[in-house]
This record gives sequence, structure tokens and C-alpha cells, in this order.
Amino acid sequence: MYSRLKDLRQDRDLTQKQLASFIGMSQTGYSKYETGENDIPTAILIKLATYYDTSVDYILGLTDNPLKP
Repeated sequence: MYSRLKDLRQDRDLTQKQLASFIGMSQTGYSKYETGENDIPTAILIKLATYYDTSVDYILGLTDNPLKP
């Protein structure tokens, strides 16, 4: 799951700081999501899925299909 977050971000040429700003948190806090140091709250997962136009299941690694069902 954590590598997917990084891949999605990098595919859009975003920095951690830019994405953290969109979510409304610090870069350090977001970085801990990408490394797996902190679990991602449901509300943040939903924001990320909406931002990336993908499903929460894809971010969580429950499916390999990045398209919304």
C-alpha cells in the first residue's frame, strides 16, 4: 500500500509537501504514511482516492485495477 501512495504521487510529479498541503497536514506527517510509520486515517484515504481519481481499494492494495469500479 505504501509504495502505491508514493507511485501515485510521483506519477503526477508532486512533492510530498504539495500533497501534504492539499490534505492539510505537514510534509513530515504525510511522509510517515508513505513509509508505513503511521496508519492512514479513513478520511485521508478517501481524500487521496478522490484526488487521484482511483478507489480506496487500489490504494490499500486490495485490487490491482487503478480505475474506479
